[in-house]
Amino acid sequence: MTRTALQQGLDDAGRKALRRAVRMEWATIAFLAVTIPVVGIVTGSSQAMRAAWIEDMLSLAPPIAFLVAVRVMSRMANPRYPYGYFRSVGVAHLVAGVALLTMGAFLLIESASTLIRGERPPIGSVEIFGQSVWLGWFMMAVMAATIPLPIWFGRVKMRLARQLHNKVLYADADMNKADWMTAVGSIVGVGGIGLGLWWADAAAAIFISGSILWDGVKNTKGSITDLMDTRATTFDDAEPHPDIDQIHDHLSSLGWVDEVRTRTRDQGQFFHVEAFVRPRKGRMPRLSQLERASAECRELDWKMHDVVIVPVREFPETASARSGES
Repeated sequence: MTRTALQQGLDDAGRKALRRAVRMEWATIAFLAVTIPVVGIVTGSSQAMRAAWIEDMLSLAPPIAFLVAVRVMSRMANPRYPYGYFRSVGVAHLVAGVALLTMGAFLLIESASTLIRGERPPIGSVEIFGQSVWLGWFMMAVMAATIPLPIWFGRVKMRLARQLHNKVLYADADMNKADWMTAVGSIVGVGGIGLGLWWADAAAAIFISGSILWDGVKNTKGSITDLMDTRATTFDDAEPHPDIDQIHDHLSSLGWVDEVRTRTRDQGQFFHVEAFVRPRKGRMPRLSQLERASAECRELDWKMHDVVIVPVREFPETASARSGES
């Protein structure tokens, strides 16, 4: 069977991780397909429950975006798209981030308005086997049942996101963390109503919407900077990616290289590296040496999908030295 562009770029461990990530995303969608209608049934007039229900619906965005991006980025490069379709990961990341940002802002404003107006959400009762049961118990039970799986999903996806260097998967893992925190917040809000604290529901809704908004801001910012070709960073945008230093170290070890600078763009799981090298005096490299050096750099890590080595007299101002060097 012919491998796709994505499969060709990954090593064996990466292909295995990708298959597991796809399974995890389908499992997440299946979980949400059950959770969303059940939470919707017991939502009632609780602001916190309504925010949690909307947050569950928004949780569909990252896994769907990931699955679509994986399918698109698997296409082979062509004359119209000479760099391939790897940027689809960045586009999917942006779509998920904007969805979270927009809905988080809407819910925050609505929840704050409810608190300011002092609205007291009524939670009624239902008759079961001749006994009157407070609906809040059902709300809290449903939300408690939705906590364990998102915790597990988030931990597994976080490991896979680190291994695959996939920021959409990282955003989804972050969203799973928000899911179980949201469930806890809604339980506190509904429980507060039961204790006579009318403001607890709106306060919990503000906490939930604030969490959604923060996820939206963080992911939108990260996706935009990646699409604008900021310097390649780790999957969580915490620091420059260490693979760049490996390129510097390897090229600097070659006998004909005096100094190295790089420009690295993150194309979504894969890097495009422009390595500018200043040859030692009287040691201008042959074409075969440049080709071999490029191939060796690509072998350092499967993420080094495209490495271009350019001998220069002077480095471009925008090219970067090794981390910690000026």
